[in-house]
Amino acid sequence: MPRMEIEQRTVTANGITQAVRVAGPPDGTPLLLIHGNCSSSLFWEPLIRRLPPTLRVVAPDLRGYGDTGTAPVNATRGLRDFVDDVAALLDDPALFGARAARPVVVGHSLGGGVAMRLLVDHPERVRALLLAAPVSPYGFGGTRDLAGTPTTPDFAGTGAGTANPDFVARLAAGDRSGEAQASPRAVLRATYVADPGALGTDEELLLDSLLSTKTGDDNYPGTSVPSENWPGVAPGERGVLNALAPTWFRLADELVAVADKPPVTWVRGDADVIVSDTSLFDLAYLGSLGVVPGWPGKEDCPPQPMVGQTRAVLERYAAAGGAYHEVVLPGCGHSPHLERPAEFVAELLALTDVPAA
Repeated sequence: MPRMEIEQRTVTANGITQAVRVAGPPDGTPLLLIHGNCSSSLFWEPLIRRLPPTLRVVAPDLRGYGDTGTAPVNATRGLRDFVDDVAALLDDPALFGARAARPVVVGHSLGGGVAMRLLVDHPERVRALLLAAPVSPYGFGGTRDLAGTPTTPDFAGTGAGTANPDFVARLAAGDRSGEAQASPRAVLRATYVADPGALGTDEELLLDSLLSTKTGDDNYPGTSVPSENWPGVAPGERGVLNALAPTWFRLADELVAVADKPPVTWVRGDADVIVSDTSLFDLAYLGSLGVVPGWPGKEDCPPQPMVGQTRAVLERYAAAGGAYHEVVLPGCGHSPHLERPAEFVAELLALTDVPAA
């Protein structure tokens, strides 16, 4: 199969300058790829190489990532700043041709939350969803059950205050070493995939993607406020991790209520340590392991059942007239498109109705 040529463009949309990777013919079947946190459109390049040339692939750098500018993220809007940026690209004829695009939307991790929010806000523009290791429809952390019940009134233990300051500092410094546990390279190897060997010859490219993250109060990780509840911090109103916090990002009921429900495919690895019912990025779970001191116990602060929450919401989506398909990849971590590309491409092409080569 011939490899698609990937071209990077710069587009002004929604009032900001966005960097966008495109591939395939303008009149091809439209596919929108939305990357995750501490990442960029570059993270999709290994996948794009495997796609048939009949697809029109559009993969933007979200604000504050890659080569897109450092426009601030208003966390009180949840992920809507990202959604508005992405939605503004759908009518650009230079990206999708003369027709109004209704793409299959693929969202990874944070990008899965953006994809869900895009469906809620613009249901007429989404042909189908592929959610790859997506954030829970109830946000990241701070909830105790399948209904997304808050653990504390202020969602303590979520948002920017949960970020590892050493990792943030190394990210800002462009650290490419791998010795320290909090170095971006070590985090890429240990948490983005289950087997570091899956990164292969693309490791430097993927590290470039991670290091493109803009740091600060308006981007990653954002601001935090003190809390009277364990572990003493709660989400602020600016920045990426706060936009993911359940204070501001909770769309389960809205997703279920979408009138015109496109099909949803949910792909995840059973060895994911980021989006998991035992997430190593959930302070409640780390508290239960004794890593974060002072944990008040399982009754007061249980780990978030992230996977269970997503399944419960998608089951409600299906019961309300939609359809979803869950794909669990054994031994796979947080990046199914990197770790199990053949299975991932097959699921993607099933949504596009484009035959595999």
